[in-house]
Amino acid sequence: MPPKTRFGMVWAQSRNGIIGDAGSMPWHLPEDLIHFQRITRGHPIIMGRRTWESLPPRLRPLKERTSVVVTSHEEVAEEVLEKGGFVVSSTADAVNVAREQPGAEEIWVIGGGKIYAALLPLADTLVITRIDVDLEGDTKAPIFDENWQQLTQAPDSGWFESMSGLRYRFELWERKGA
Repeated sequence: MPPKTRFGMVWAQSRNGIIGDAGSMPWHLPEDLIHFQRITRGHPIIMGRRTWESLPPRLRPLKERTSVVVTSHEEVAEEVLEKGGFVVSSTADAVNVAREQPGAEEIWVIGGGKIYAALLPLADTLVITRIDVDLEGDTKAPIFDENWQQLTQAPDSGWFESMSGLRYRFELWERKGA
């Protein structure tokens, strides 16, 4: 990747590391959706089939972003292509296609669990929304190690409170030496 390209991952997770359940997010946090839009708008986004399917059909593809979807499911591939996205069969191909898209100075991985795990070694930036609740779910957040440092957190201490009643905060992490 060119040195100026930010390769980031963005997700929201519960205290116990849950990011999804049965193909959806097990919470309602409108402020996080606004945060997500602000970060990813104008840039290519990489996702797996289940993440694509979790988006409401009326929102597929997400506006002002190029969707690159990793899938081998023909029906999903047809829909992605019909709606102007790109279909690839591997995460390596996803990265290569994303690099060629407008706004590729930042590329964002938006899920799901397998895609995060496969692409974490390439990431230099993590944007995490921490939600102050424990939840049941079938998809866990990526686990990252001591090679990452937290740069910022908002609020500086404590939590924001959502209009939905949930407490949350935003964190920005960077790979050390990135």
